[in-house]
Amino acid sequence: MKCGIVGLPNVGKSTLFNCLSNAKAQSANYPFCTIEPNLGTVSVPDERLFVLEKLVNPERVLPAVVEIVDIAGLVKGASKGEGLGNKFLANIRECEAIIHVLRCFEDGNIVHVEGTVDPLRDKEIIDIELQLKDIETLAKAVEKAKKFIKSGKKDDVMTYETLLNLQKFVEEGKNAREFPTDDFSSTIIADVQLLTNKPVLYVCNVDENSIKNGNDWIAKIEEMAANEGAEVVVLAAQIEADINELETFEEREMFLDELGLTEPGVNRLIRKAYDLLKLQTYFTAGVKEVRAWTIGKGWTAPQAAGVIHTDFEKGFIRAEVIKYEDFVKFGSEAKVKEAGKLSVEGKEYIVQDGDMMNFRFNV
Repeated sequence: MKCGIVGLPNVGKSTLFNCLSNAKAQSANYPFCTIEPNLGTVSVPDERLFVLEKLVNPERVLPAVVEIVDIAGLVKGASKGEGLGNKFLANIRECEAIIHVLRCFEDGNIVHVEGTVDPLRDKEIIDIELQLKDIETLAKAVEKAKKFIKSGKKDDVMTYETLLNLQKFVEEGKNAREFPTDDFSSTIIADVQLLTNKPVLYVCNVDENSIKNGNDWIAKIEEMAANEGAEVVVLAAQIEADINELETFEEREMFLDELGLTEPGVNRLIRKAYDLLKLQTYFTAGVKEVRAWTIGKGWTAPQAAGVIHTDFEKGFIRAEVIKYEDFVKFGSEAKVKEAGKLSVEGKEYIVQDGDMMNFRFNV
């Protein structure tokens, strides 16, 4: 599950990605690894891990992770292959969600590819390029679906009508994710893998003054995002880069305090990206390690067990579950059991964010 960082050239995408790629921006000891030059596995900041570390005192602590892709800058005409258009669009297609960086600051030393700063216009440029590519994709899908309606099957007719209506919708300059759907049409649309059907998180890249006081662009972006049902993160990529330069956790805390911030902006961004991908965390805790495991929302206990090892899922018997709040309240697994707060769950149990789990299995 990957989030792709997109935006026009010179809006702060790569600066932001570099900040994400530096563990110091996140916390004292979270790891980071680069899989490719433009793909990073970034740890998800989670205060619960620090609490569990103090209670359990393990040999190591491993956080949940999310993959972030720095996608090549887009220009007008990308849908027709201009610039790095084909590479850009192919990379987006491989991502499950989009982090859309918008430049919301003036700086005469940083040239804007369009000549002036206007994040709403910039957003429209990228939307149009993605829509044009989706219109191509939908045209092919509609033609394919049309061949099947001769069968007279209800599902085939509904598939054709859904795709035709969606094609008209996107041709009107709208994004596929805004198209009203039900369970049937959602499945059909998901199969077409449209670029504008991916969930989006907007990032307002601002200057230091705007971090403290806001600016007019932020308000306009937040209004636009609210209309789309999307969320916004406001941060200053240059400040995040400055935080990266500081050597110690204490120095970073002092720097943030001077700016009136409680944490680096990239922390909020990573957590939002994690949520955008519909991911959540469960924990395992022992003297060897305390670990956060990444799973999808709505996953069952056997599915969650399979993240540790496929044998755990195949031979699943039961899961012993402790709520994080109960573990913190009572201080240890033994005391949780004494209080009768440990539950034994079967194959149908839906794992909740923050569950502490121990699996019983047989292979």
